[in-house]
Amino acid sequence: MPERKPRADAVRNREAVLAAADRLFASCDRPEQVTMADIAVAAGVGKATLFRGFTDRTGLIRALYEARLEPIRRAITDGPRPLGPDTPPMERALALLDAVLCFKLDHRHLSLALEAAGTDSPYGADHYDWWHGTLRRVLEQLPGLDGSDFAAHALLAAVRADLVDHLVDRQHMTREQLRAELAAFVTRVLTESGELSPSP
Repeated sequence: MPERKPRADAVRNREAVLAAADRLFASCDRPEQVTMADIAVAAGVGKATLFRGFTDRTGLIRALYEARLEPIRRAITDGPRPLGPDTPPMERALALLDAVLCFKLDHRHLSLALEAAGTDSPYGADHYDWWHGTLRRVLEQLPGLDGSDFAAHALLAAVRADLVDHLVDRQHMTREQLRAELAAFVTRVLTESGELSPSP
């Protein structure tokens, strides 16, 4: 049997809930204070609709995170240079990590909400596995670079949400400073790693 499409009102409700949750998390200094009841009121739906659609608060946050991440996934999978698959590996590695950093900067409230929901380590999240696998495959294309699996973990650690939040709030680094520092660091690490690797 063909798969049934979601009803139009269910789709509208889902979009309203995600938009309302996004606004509430962005406007609140302490994400843990935002409740399912708050989101239901802001979205104009009943709490039962919320729980049917997302199971619980953490499920809602994860769904919102994935929805905001989806355009970047598409750009990496099917898009043009510098994120798309036809990009030379060094340029693409830099672009991938810059995309992660910019996403964390643009959605700090959402990343912090995930942490407040009890997922303070990124390593068990589906999106982390996807980022790691994507970056690892790009690094494998760099000549002379050994240990792409560990290298992908180490480079992604430089754009953890809690580190980004610390650098912005405590050290008052600007967006452009962070992007420039990250690009210089990644270039240095990958260039030196390639140079130091033994020749095949």
